[in-house]
Amino acid sequence: MSYGTTTGASAAAAQQRLANATKASGAIISVRPEDFITILNKIEKPLIVTSVSNFFGSKSYRYLTAYKGLIFYTKNNEPMHLPSKAELIEADKIWIPS
Repeated sequence: MSYGTTTGASAAAAQQRLANATKASGAIISVRPEDFITILNKIEKPLIVTSVSNFFGSKSYRYLTAYKGLIFYTKNNEPMHLPSKAELIEADKIWIPS
């Protein structure tokens, strides 16, 4: 097997893993933080998954919720003020297929 074939096979395998991850998670819709809050306010008791990532000292706050069968995602440089009626699940990491 040549080096080019191995690289091509690795790229194909990575693409297949990404396709499988997308199928498993369904459609994830990225929205602006203000639109995410608007969606949360439409839900009687929203369930929100949160995580904080730290990349070279810069924090990023990530949020996921489901609404009408769709999954919405946002990230912000500052913690967001979430509705008090929300149930929060703190995850170690939120990974979104790109």
